[in-house]
Amino acid sequence: MSLQTKLDARRADFNQKAPQTTKAAYQRGIESVINSGIVRQAKQEGDQAVDFTLSNAQGQSVSLAEYLKQDLVVLTWYRGGWCPYCNITLRALQQVLPEIKAAGSSLLTLTPELPDKSLSTQEKNELDFEVLIDQNNEVAREYGLVFKLAPEVSELYRKNLSLLEYNGNDSDELPLAATYVIDQKGEIRYAFLDAEYRHRAEPEQIIEALRSLR
Repeated sequence: MSLQTKLDARRADFNQKAPQTTKAAYQRGIESVINSGIVRQAKQEGDQAVDFTLSNAQGQSVSLAEYLKQDLVVLTWYRGGWCPYCNITLRALQQVLPEIKAAGSSLLTLTPELPDKSLSTQEKNELDFEVLIDQNNEVAREYGLVFKLAPEVSELYRKNLSLLEYNGNDSDELPLAATYVIDQKGEIRYAFLDAEYRHRAEPEQIIEALRSLR
């Protein structure tokens, strides 16, 4: 079963249960992200990746440049452990982690979640790859991936969860769930960018992109 099939099943369940007003507000929120032009403005295939050093969920420093000395890198963002679509995606990536490694790559995930929240997400999904704390979306901003929630979506979120509690700020900013494959020269060789947060890079496409570079 493809990742998108699993995501679509979660979406269908939500659509069956959620009030029409909620579904309509979320759709308008997605449309506002699309209309912002963020996908065109973000780092694209052929661009140079921005180096960074971030702490992982265990508090250790992790550098993109150091990983690129050893392997290709798959770099991907998730919005938070509160997001069911992110958890589905993280588990799918964990399932194919042996294939990612066999293709000569490391997998790094970035999130704006606070360290204790990201550690909880890592443990909950039994992840064996790096989960890095991109506090205040600083690295995501360098890649052009940051957007602000529409006011009505922000209000709906507040009824169910506190982004302040998860992210340590009340900016209402989140990253696109983007995925990049970066070669050892730091060039982005594959880019998945979509303003629709229920669409994610298929693991098989990531692995195909990695194998094409070998």
